[in-house]
Amino acid sequence: MGTYDESGSLAFLVRKTWLALRAALNAELKAYGLSTPQYATLMILADDPGQSNSDVARIVATTRQSANEMLANLERDGLIERRPHPNDRRTHQLFLTGPGRKRLDEAKVAVSRREAEVEADFSPEQQAMIRTWLVGVAGACREAPDATPPVER
Repeated sequence: MGTYDESGSLAFLVRKTWLALRAALNAELKAYGLSTPQYATLMILADDPGQSNSDVARIVATTRQSANEMLANLERDGLIERRPHPNDRRTHQLFLTGPGRKRLDEAKVAVSRREAEVEADFSPEQQAMIRTWLVGVAGACREAPDATPPVER
């Protein structure tokens, strides 16, 4: 038994799961001309319009430079638009366009279908428990101290 099976490190199991799920979603999103971070960005802007480049980078867990490139591509494709921030000249707010909303809605159908396929072998109770557990782990990680002291050897 090792790192990548049930007895392994929680962090590696979660990472392995995320990478597999991301690959499955990327395969679905390819038909819509989107990557997983682009899809996440469209979802973020649909739920909370007016986010900044830095906000998007933080939420999708990428660098500002990578986020800026991704946002430039979404803007070039007409899926988002940047507007000057009313109170900060250096910042732009990001909004979905009509075509961006349409692309997101279409892609959501494919993503939902693929997620349902992934969850198909789990009972509704197990699905609810998994979701509760994932939210709990994410919350526990946010509550953890930023740094732990190094282990003395």
